[in-house]
Amino acid sequence: MGNSMACFSPAHIPKKLSTNLSRKPSKRSPNSSPFFGSSASTRRTKSSPKKTSQTLADDLMLQQQAIEAVLLFQNHQKNNGSQPFNRSTSVVFPAPGPKKNQAFTKSSSSRQPLSSETLFQPLELVDKQDVKIDGLETNHFVLVHGGGFGAWCWYKTMTLLEESGFKVDAVDLTGSGIHSFDTNSITSLAQYVKPLTEILENLEEGKKVILVGHDFGGTCISYAMELFPSKIAKAIFISAAMLTSGQSTLNLFAQQTGSNDLMRQAQIFLYANGKDQPPTAIGLGKKFTEDLLFNQSPAKDVALASVSMRPIPFAPVTEKLSLSDKNYGSVRRFFIVTQEDHAISVPLQEAMLESNPPEQFYRLKGSDHAPFFSRPQALHRILVEISQVPPNLS
Repeated sequence: MGNSMACFSPAHIPKKLSTNLSRKPSKRSPNSSPFFGSSASTRRTKSSPKKTSQTLADDLMLQQQAIEAVLLFQNHQKNNGSQPFNRSTSVVFPAPGPKKNQAFTKSSSSRQPLSSETLFQPLELVDKQDVKIDGLETNHFVLVHGGGFGAWCWYKTMTLLEESGFKVDAVDLTGSGIHSFDTNSITSLAQYVKPLTEILENLEEGKKVILVGHDFGGTCISYAMELFPSKIAKAIFISAAMLTSGQSTLNLFAQQTGSNDLMRQAQIFLYANGKDQPPTAIGLGKKFTEDLLFNQSPAKDVALASVSMRPIPFAPVTEKLSLSDKNYGSVRRFFIVTQEDHAISVPLQEAMLESNPPEQFYRLKGSDHAPFFSRPQALHRILVEISQVPPNLS
């Protein structure tokens, strides 16, 4: 469920909501997913009453690729990123200037926004030998997945960054990835992001990290920015929820539900406490997932997602964030727009830029909602480019 939040339809949600609920244990295995089956379908083919022997062979091949990818990711973590991965050879340049008549409101940050000329500097080519680690404010990335994803989704990005000399941590949020907690029992955002806040709490004195959040991970890193501003050098939002103070993720993504039939059809609300109680989690129907989230991604990565994704807890997406200029506003923010995104539309991404402008943003052409799958090399170049931006001494 790459972006269930983008699929929320207020009409499907009971009026009586509470983010502090007494929850019964779910009958579903904590590692199971209600919306993904055990096999992955062949890319962009319609189902037929009878599968041909070739289709069955393709299904088995994709299953095997998914299992191999999981094993490769685990070995990669053990071997400190020594395993090679295929990379995209294309390079993306941000838009050279703002759209006609595009007006950005002031950021909630205490920093003054940069001029449009500075905001849209071209992204230079970054080769491995050109990456300078020494002298950076930090060379430590912490990658935070989106709703339904897990640390596994970053396997290409982790490899590329580590090969360039960076230190990388990819976190499994509570009830995500291989984290054993039952998603339906999560009752607060603080509980959901605890694995992230623990990393920051245990960070060595005087050290900083670059936080990267995808999808609902944007809400999670915003929460962390408010708590640990002195430990975060930069925050990078990848097609992510970049909220203003007093806003919830549910409020933000509900803005686009009325214009996207695919999202409304895809959403599946789970009620572990009974239909007379608020939802406990949200999933996506398998048949819609490929077109919604992975419309530009390789088949083997879609197969990996199909056996790895889990529902997203409902309570955290209803919480309103309290963000201050002093804490959240003091952290430098960057945003990456995914241009072929069917889950979080480009207009919604641009609306976030207008309501809460970052210091700089990039447009990633040819990317679906999962750029770590569809455009890993281009995404890597942007992350490295941002890491090289010198400290703001003002």
